[in-house]
Amino acid sequence: MRRAVSQCFLLTLFLASTALLFAQGDYRVISVNDGGTISGTVKWAGAVPHSLQFPITKDPQICDPDSRKSVDLERLIIGPDGGVANTIVYLKNISSGKALELPEQRRHLDQKGCRYIPHILLVPANGTLSMMSSDATLHTVHMDGAATFNLPFPFTDRPTNRTMATPGLVHLRCNGGHVWMNAEMMVVTHPYYAVTDESGRFQFTDVPPGTYQIVAWHEGWGLAGKEQAYDVLTEKSVQRPVFTEAKITEKSVTVSAKESSTVSFVLSNSK
Repeated sequence: MRRAVSQCFLLTLFLASTALLFAQGDYRVISVNDGGTISGTVKWAGAVPHSLQFPITKDPQICDPDSRKSVDLERLIIGPDGGVANTIVYLKNISSGKALELPEQRRHLDQKGCRYIPHILLVPANGTLSMMSSDATLHTVHMDGAATFNLPFPFTDRPTNRTMATPGLVHLRCNGGHVWMNAEMMVVTHPYYAVTDESGRFQFTDVPPGTYQIVAWHEGWGLAGKEQAYDVLTEKSVQRPVFTEAKITEKSVTVSAKESSTVSFVLSNSK
């Protein structure tokens, strides 16, 4: 019992510290008349790991119409030119700049083909996340971290909205027995966040002149093991994948008025 309490405390402490990592201080919106641009890439170096596969153990008619028997957990997506998709790149502790605008598609979650789409979400603090399910089966969106909602989706095409009040990282999982479903969400306080595309590219515009720390955060691509979870529909215990820790790289970048700066990040099995 004492060991279980200790493990629960450590998990709570980890989630709280992770949320604080992405929480920024007070951010002021100003007119950025002489802003610069930061662009760059996140690339993979070295041998490409095998994709993480997990057996499809429920609702194969919906989750596995092609009878592949397993699904890619989508933890590492590398494009043809070595670009790493789904990396969150952001400026650390920027205190002022342009108004908070983020890609609209990163604020809408669909549960389709027993996958969370998109895999990486960006939502403004005190902004709304819209969620729905396209699948004719019970899914849930169970959140841990800076948000702790646990929302069932028994019907298709019925949007549900929730306000994300606390900045930080949120892990998304399904408690409906589809244990492979996973996604990550950042709740953010400023607009200088981006998710890399399949070429590994990112860009920030209208950045006030100055020197900043720029961070590349990747959710991690390793499988640490499995844990017991609970299928709320069948009321049975199931095995859910547990992933290794996120990969975080940080650099310094200087932005000059109306000039462009370039930053490149490299990920590998050794970094």
